[in-house]
Amino acid sequence: AFTWVTKKLMGHVSVPVITSNRINTPEVAERVLAEGCADMVSLARPFLADPDFVAKAAAGRAREIAPCIACNQACLDHTFQGKISTCLVNPRAAYETELVIEPAARPRRIAVVGAGPAGMAAAITAAQRGHLVTLFEKDEVIGGQLNMARVVPGKEEFDGLIEWFDTMLDRAGVERELGVEARPELLDGFDAVVVASGVRPRDPQIPGQDAPHVLSYIDVLRGGAEVGERVAIVGAGGIGFDVAEFLVTTESPTLNLREWLEEWGVEDPERARGGLAAHGPHPAPPARRVTLMQRSPERPGKRLGKTTGWIHRALLRMKGVEMLSGVNYERIDADGLHISFGPAREKPRVLEVDNIVICAGQESERGLAEAVAAAGMEVHLIGGADVAAELDAKRAIAQGTRLAARL
Repeated sequence: AFTWVTKKLMGHVSVPVITSNRINTPEVAERVLAEGCADMVSLARPFLADPDFVAKAAAGRAREIAPCIACNQACLDHTFQGKISTCLVNPRAAYETELVIEPAARPRRIAVVGAGPAGMAAAITAAQRGHLVTLFEKDEVIGGQLNMARVVPGKEEFDGLIEWFDTMLDRAGVERELGVEARPELLDGFDAVVVASGVRPRDPQIPGQDAPHVLSYIDVLRGGAEVGERVAIVGAGGIGFDVAEFLVTTESPTLNLREWLEEWGVEDPERARGGLAAHGPHPAPPARRVTLMQRSPERPGKRLGKTTGWIHRALLRMKGVEMLSGVNYERIDADGLHISFGPAREKPRVLEVDNIVICAGQESERGLAEAVAAAGMEVHLIGGADVAAELDAKRAIAQGTRLAARL
């Protein structure tokens, strides 16, 4: 987004000009150089995602380069929390001597159930070690809950992550069984079963929640549900924020430089001191009027990423989203969502909305794992099926990789 700034320096300084940030494919790097935007390019986070970036590019294997998705969850967030900096996409980063991927002493037939991030990471790693891996997925496509993340404005780089998983499943020789719901009898004969069956939405038990205008986040992000102009979102965790951004945005400005600069008030530093537009941020009008709520009394969005949470909070404020905390959900009826505040259930209020979207957390989907264990088979739980905690791809990918490294 800022190579046009470094291009202004070309030919006007006596030292090489190096540009950086979000140069995470060889094609982007080559284009920056070919267009005269810099003499050299600098990469940082992409080398955490894939230390073999240069070698793969030189060998014509660019599709195998694990992409940095700019999430900051395991690199910069860890840095500012005093933790070891690693990578959501590549959990071996900074753990190379501890998390070793080496050939299995005895190849086994392994079934992996669920093609979300945990399942795909486990399947690829196990196959790379020489195991015979079959990946079962009840949907017709891979990706699991990544397919919801990829439609949220600002998270378009999840497209590239899913494409990379697709490539690596093929390269590793993983057999896919898509559109197949795995049952214990189907898994008979495998030496081990890895269950990555994910999560299901938690039931908030609000009286009247079975009304037709009440939707789940899955209905909105994957089901293409029609949503009215006035919306109440129950739950202000990461998913609630994602749904709010999805609903207030008509068209994502992320891939349109002019619109992105306008939204965040960024200007050419030749015309505005410090590159800050005099009029400040100027986002497009919100597509809907949204109220985002949570039961917790703490500030909404407090637990979002340390280095990226401010972006999501600022964007929703700019879009006029009303954020409420300490909310009690009393009931849903024809008048709307009835709420109150605090332990004393004070300040009762009715939100007159067209739709209510439930984002009240998740519960692990463990039915298959229990049935497989009851049948006497070796079973391992990973990802959301093990611990339901928002849509935690960082933990899911690391857990899947670590399990497969020791199978």
